[in-house]
Formats: sequence, structure tokens, C-alpha cells
Amino acid sequence: MFKVKNLKQVLLLFFIASGCLAKAQTIDSIYIHLYTDSLKKGTYNYINIDGRLSNGRYLPLDSSDLIFTASAGEFKGNSLWIDKDFKQKKVAIKVILKNNPSQHKEFEIYVKQKPDNEKLKTVEEIMNEPKSTRKN
Repeated sequence: MFKVKNLKQVLLLFFIASGCLAKAQTIDSIYIHLYTDSLKKGTYNYINIDGRLSNGRYLPLDSSDLIFTASAGEFKGNSLWIDKDFKQKKVAIKVILKNNPSQHKEFEIYVKQKPDNEKLKTVEEIMNEPKSTRKN
């Protein structure tokens, strides 16, 4: 039978080993999960990257885990700035896992071409228009 002193040591070692195992999870693969279908000019565009751990869980990754490069614009963390005068239709992006460069993704994202000057109808305008002209 264990003495109380030995039991405490065993429990302490158990918790230390558990913490080491939890940190030992490696990233098996990386995934791109964009919040939009195109990049917007004149603003920062967040590029969401998740890592799949060896235990099957997912972990959001940022610039402390990844190296971001792009054919245009400038990264600040996970966010890509596209100049308002940018003329090309798309931007090529490459993301590399810092601690395992064999894990990387390359993809292209289109840049929104039309200006954001659309005027949305007010609630009153929608409620006052005939039902036959409303879009469902």
C-alpha cells in the first residue's frame, strides 16, 4: 500500500505527464475556412486557418503558428490588406506551418470588383411596396 507521501508524488507525476501528452498533440493538416467568397479592397480581410490535431480536434491557427505570403497586399497577422486601387481579379495566398513546412496550402481568392455603394431599402420602404413586387 502507498503511503500518503508516495500517493501525492504519483498524482503529481500523473498530472505532469497528462499535461505533457496534451501539449504533444501535433498538427496533422491545415484547412482554409474563409468567411467570404472574395477579398474586399481598402480593408483587412481575415484569412481563417484551422489545424487538425492528431487526436482529431481542430485548433485555430494564427501568425505565431503560420507563415503567410500573398501575390499582392500585405499581411498583418492573419489579415490581408488589399489596396483600394488594386486592379487584378484574384490574389494567390500561401500558408506554411512554421514547425512543419511540409504542411502548407496554396489557394487563390477573388477580389470583389464592384463598389460597395448599394443602397439598401429601409423597413418602411419594404413595408410600403406592393406584395407582388417583393422578392421572397
